[in-house]
Amino acid sequence: MFIDTHTHLFFKNFDEDRYEVIKNALAAGVKYMIVPGTDIETSRQAIELADKYESVYAAVGVHPHDTKDWDDNLIDELRKLAKHKKVVAIGEIGLDYFYDFSPKDIQQKAFDKQIQLALELNLPIVIHNRDSNDDIMEFARKYKDTPLKAQYHCFAGTVENARELVEMGHFISFTGNITFKKADSIREVLSKVSVENILLETDSPFLTPVPFRGKRNEPKHIPIIAQIVAETHHLRVEDVARTTSWNAYKLFGIGKKMNLSHTYQIGESLYVNVTNRCNADCVFCDRKGEAVINGYSLKMSRAEEPEAETYISEIGDPAKYKEIVFCGYGEPTIRWEVVKEIAKYVKENGGKTRMNSNGHGNFINKRDITPELNGLIDSVSISLNSTSAEQYAKLMRVDETLHAEMIDFAKRAKRFTKIVMSIVGLSSVDTENAKQFVTNEIGVDFREREYF
Repeated sequence: MFIDTHTHLFFKNFDEDRYEVIKNALAAGVKYMIVPGTDIETSRQAIELADKYESVYAAVGVHPHDTKDWDDNLIDELRKLAKHKKVVAIGEIGLDYFYDFSPKDIQQKAFDKQIQLALELNLPIVIHNRDSNDDIMEFARKYKDTPLKAQYHCFAGTVENARELVEMGHFISFTGNITFKKADSIREVLSKVSVENILLETDSPFLTPVPFRGKRNEPKHIPIIAQIVAETHHLRVEDVARTTSWNAYKLFGIGKKMNLSHTYQIGESLYVNVTNRCNADCVFCDRKGEAVINGYSLKMSRAEEPEAETYISEIGDPAKYKEIVFCGYGEPTIRWEVVKEIAKYVKENGGKTRMNSNGHGNFINKRDITPELNGLIDSVSISLNSTSAEQYAKLMRVDETLHAEMIDFAKRAKRFTKIVMSIVGLSSVDTENAKQFVTNEIGVDFREREYF
């Protein structure tokens, strides 16, 4: 299932075949479409479409192009429209300095007023940005410590901007322009943003993807955009569909949550959800929240933790996967005996294994478990997170002594299996310093994980 989070179906060039356009989108797997208004009249039209078609939802707002006649009384009109049951956001709003349609100061005033309305109504916003990146980022920082959540539509910022916005809890949105030949800078941003933070959109009737450039864009082209996202992140298209649909559910409330998964496939690998329990409480982990990854629900109480036989049954033939990965929203070495039993089955049946760990396995099990990795776990990914014990403790909310414990685990474990140490790509973490520490001091491989 796909969701086109931004399509202007009220445009006149859809008047003659709008029903067919929606029908074709549904046939292409696009189950839902969000139509953002650009002024009061088109916001009303978006709501009318939402009333008429079950698959259509609306957003209401005044686009920066249309703010030249801004009047604060428009907020009252938008408030009334926004209370419709199928209105899911305030938008399309923002700033556009490319065209001289509206004075900058008026654009900024209208943008700010509509952000305040979104906060009042507890709705997300849909942001337009063209040649106004610095001011857009200033608005983001201004509202950083509020509940505001946003879709940065047709993203026009830098990698650094994207990372900062993701850390604030916002979503980055890509259109058909990622398929264009001269879109290297956009694809570079795409490659650096986790799919957990991405939304799909067509912005139809504009930005038609290759190979249909020059023709009217439609929601049915969402799978083309998803294919580029999948290729960029080495995922399957179904992974992108599932994850971005969950993202739309989180932001707009459209769709539904999936049931608990004990095993879950991402790309060519199968992941084993061993436990939600952990001795750490990382600031970037959603273990106590929804505990969803790539659209899979991993939320599991201790009473719901299955025995090894359940996992083995779901794995089936392990050789058909690139690897079997022990990874959930908890620390797998808490259930070390179960991990070993599953890993033994996988290895005996021609599969490869990997374990994602915080490196506290010896501390948790009160013994050195690293020799037991030999022949069972082909590689271990350990969360370094920081070379500073003080920062590590703050990020993971553990005692500082566990930093040395994690490093000792890595040094011991590298004698028995391949070790990769990683950090989460946060602006507060010194990536280069971490890389040098891992490769020179510990002598293992290094990886930077994108934050989500």
